[in-house]
Amino acid sequence: QVQLVESGGGLVQPGGSLRLSCAASGFTFSSYAMSWYRQASGKQRELVAAITPGGSTNYAESVKGRFTISRDNAKNTVYLQMNSLKPEDTAVYYCNARRSIYGYWGQGTQVTVSS
Repeated sequence: QVQLVESGGGLVQPGGSLRLSCAASGFTFSSYAMSWYRQASGKQRELVAAITPGGSTNYAESVKGRFTISRDNAKNTVYLQMNSLKPEDTAVYYCNARRSIYGYWGQGTQVTVSS
């Protein structure tokens, strides 16, 4: 049974940091591209950051220089380190695993940036 379980969300002040984790099980994690998406209230889901099986990364322009995606294949976990958070980063953050025609989603974790 495939599972992606996100954790680490919460309420943080502007300028603060959070680290999201996504623990994967039920598939060959190291063979999958992993991504973080987010969806703010009333908006479409958007790609935040992605990492290939080989470790190449790409980021949305809005988070470049502030967010870092990484993966630990030994722990079947992908991370999103978020620094210098802004109110516009407030959203539900989702973990995604993708390989060829196969794709899986986590249930999401809420991140709220507010003073």
